[in-house]
Amino acid sequence: MEKVLLGMSGGVDSTVSAIILKEKGYEVIGCTMILNGKEEETVKEVKKICDILKIPHYTFDFRKEFKCYVVNKFIEEYKIARTPNPCVECNKKMKFGIFYEKAKELGCKYIATGHYAKIEFSDKYNQYVLRKSEEEKKDQTYFLYGIKKEELENIIFPLENYKNKEEIRKIALENNLSVAKKKDSQEICFIENNDYQKFLLENLKEKPKKGNIKLKTGEILGKHNGIINYTIGQRKGLGVSYKFPLYVIDLDYKNNEVIVGKEEDLYSKNLIAKDLNFQVEVDKEFISFAKIRYRAKESKAKIKIINNVAEVEFYVPQRAITKGQSVVFYDEDGIVLGGGIIS
Repeated sequence: MEKVLLGMSGGVDSTVSAIILKEKGYEVIGCTMILNGKEEETVKEVKKICDILKIPHYTFDFRKEFKCYVVNKFIEEYKIARTPNPCVECNKKMKFGIFYEKAKELGCKYIATGHYAKIEFSDKYNQYVLRKSEEEKKDQTYFLYGIKKEELENIIFPLENYKNKEEIRKIALENNLSVAKKKDSQEICFIENNDYQKFLLENLKEKPKKGNIKLKTGEILGKHNGIINYTIGQRKGLGVSYKFPLYVIDLDYKNNEVIVGKEEDLYSKNLIAKDLNFQVEVDKEFISFAKIRYRAKESKAKIKIINNVAEVEFYVPQRAITKGQSVVFYDEDGIVLGGGIIS
């Protein structure tokens, strides 16, 4: 019987993952990571679930590592007018980094999480690959491109073949688990009430300074109270008006300026990506389907790799390409090729 270390957050997805793994004959060990020190109630809930399912449960205190790799990076990125995705960093550094190493220490062959994604062996690439979930709307492969290719064969996503959340909730109900009715969490886990502006003001050493809001032509329209309060594509809450609707089209960190323009100014065919990670071998130049944010649709693009930097040219202009977010590359079968951070 193979051992698997399962990350459990107290939600229905990771709970049902434990049930599925047990039914498949794995020796399941539940684990909850302490990341921000606010997980006391979560740990109690998960321990109750593990008692019902008759599996052991561990807690690992990773607050120091989480602050270093995820929280501090989030703050530093916003400081220089970029919009980071902390879930990408958490998966790369924590769930499929430190957590993976902990699993090996415990003698587990596999790690598992409640992500909606697939791991399968591909004859095309002659290796294990990460592939989009059957649950298209819930697919989370965008957040998982940072997993190292050599780890893929030791990762299990028990929910990979489920097509909707109701199927998952039904399994929890059949096992008399109250978590079946628990709502999904949509917020950044370390930011209370998803108020990232308040969080940044409390944690930035240097407070945001006022600066100009101006058109790309140079015309000054007013003042802003700090670049951290704005993001590319934003229309509401700008505090200025003009003869046409205004959108944030750029954030100029060096000059502390918010650049606004027409909606059409948000569209671009090109981006540069760094901090690349590829899960399969690719040519220096290739064509794939690229996705610039979690909720975006993939779009066909040409990619050229030079000195571990990706130059991406889309066939169709993309709206609000944002520095700090990730671009993820897929093949025509929904297999993740890799990705990187937009710069």
